[in-house]
Amino acid sequence: MSQQITKNTIEDLEQLRSKSPLIHNITNYVVMNNTANALLAIGASPIMAHAIEEVEEMVTICSATVINIGTLSEPWIQSMELAAKKAVSLKKPLVLDPVGAGASNIRNAAIRRILDAGNPSIIRGNASEILSTLSSSGKTKGVDATDSSESAVETGKSLSKVSGGVVVISGATDYVLKGTDLSQISNGDALMTKVTGLGCTASALCGAFASVQSDQFRAATSAMVVMGIAGEMAKTKTTSPGSFQVAFLDALYEINADIIKQRINAK
Repeated sequence: MSQQITKNTIEDLEQLRSKSPLIHNITNYVVMNNTANALLAIGASPIMAHAIEEVEEMVTICSATVINIGTLSEPWIQSMELAAKKAVSLKKPLVLDPVGAGASNIRNAAIRRILDAGNPSIIRGNASEILSTLSSSGKTKGVDATDSSESAVETGKSLSKVSGGVVVISGATDYVLKGTDLSQISNGDALMTKVTGLGCTASALCGAFASVQSDQFRAATSAMVVMGIAGEMAKTKTTSPGSFQVAFLDALYEINADIIKQRINAK
């Protein structure tokens, strides 16, 4: 299976860079710049737009929509609902990042409203967020995970059944789940947890890969492989979080087929 994941990831990355898809992001203030630069570095083109007056137009012209609930207000939630409905109606990929799920009532309510508006193609979060998206069993500390990714696998399978889409659980090992399909990616570096917004970047990359690969399970797997390998590449350049952020963007730009073949640790 590792050889097949390697082949798929290389093909999907080539497609992404060839097509340079336009990715619509309704994301939080903390990571807008990071996310936009990450999408540019990997070969996609970002649009960051959350105004209720234009979200449906943006969904229409873009190849995928990524909804991230990191910084919420009622107008933003309404925009997210509209965007989700439009994406599903147009059969375009929709990614949900339930940042801080379980941390507050407004976050839990926003997740329910977005899921009611349209089932996402991919839901990506850390273990605590995935646990809390389906139930209140996750112990969330802000937006950081207090549960291991492995502990959320069964909940992730249930969430996949409920949503009908792919569920990605980020952690020391990343799990990608849909139905009976499961892939595990063990690339990455612990320093990634010291840089804000890399989880949000992972969700944006899922959107980018999903826009060029109709098999959403495969797309999410490819995205997480690239994410993890880029983290390892960045760590070879620095051991500090500030410079790591820049090195990570460079790694996304520099990653290629040979590097993927050398570094991939997935099954």
